Amino acid sequence: MGTKNGGEVDWLLNYRGGSFMTKYDKKLEDECNIRGISYEVLADAKVAEIVTRVGDPSVNMDLVKLEKAPRIAVYSPKNKLPRDDAVTPVLKYAEIPFDLVYDEEVLRGDLPKYDWLHMHHEDFTGQYSKFFAGYSNAQWYIDDKKAQEDMATKLGFKKVSKMKLAVAQHIRDFTAGGGFLFAMCSGTETFDIALAAANTDICESMFDGDGADRNAQSKLDFTQTFAFQNFNIDLNPFTHRFSDIDVTSTRAVERTEDFLRCLISRPSGMWYQVCLRKTMIR
Repeated sequence: MGTKNGGEVDWLLNYRGGSFMTKYDKKLEDECNIRGISYEVLADAKVAEIVTRVGDPSVNMDLVKLEKAPRIAVYSPKNKLPRDDAVTPVLKYAEIPFDLVYDEEVLRGDLPKYDWLHMHHEDFTGQYSKFFAGYSNAQWYIDDKKAQEDMATKLGFKKVSKMKLAVAQHIRDFTAGGGFLFAMCSGTETFDIALAAANTDICESMFDGDGADRNAQSKLDFTQTFAFQNFNIDLNPFTHRFSDIDVTSTRAVERTEDFLRCLISRPSGMWYQVCLRKTMIR
């Protein structure tokens, strides 16, 4: 959009489902027409009205000023199946440049090259998304487990869980250095669980070859997490649930009552701004 050519764009969060506003430009209008993008040409008075509305603290809206096109990386496995990836097809369709990175690139130190990182719905705990009960005999599960174990060995880790922890810590440092991070699905929950469980073992033998620490819950260090604290982990390897952070089936909230709130957390002496939903939606 405008930032690619040097102009400023206002991102209107949640305004009419999410909109962008920029100064009128005939070339941009022509581009919108070519690509079938709906737009409106607004008078200055209408612009001022919109800015005032999205800035009202009583509504779930905000304005973010975009001043340059970000360098984007997508953290996603090379062997992912088409059904696993909703992000890269959208970026390709929108012709937004991005690079694919995964564990090897992250641990090699590539993240500082980028402004924005989008995380695949990864399991950073090393429990292979806790799909053991339902899919342990499926070929895709077997292949993924082997690929993860081979990569851990290649990178010098004895366990996949230790490799994923190191990846999470690198991503944490990337964010502390000013990088933007967007996570989805289990990537949001397991990221914090992995960081909190750095000094214990929450993986049962079918995941890493030895049993989990029975006292793992008491050894969690919530000073290391981004957004969640005081959660309880689920050590049952036969359930597809990591912790009580995920309240999908236990807490129903009306859509009108579900909103984003921003907070400041300070894990390990570093400041982050984190946006959370009242309800975690998978």
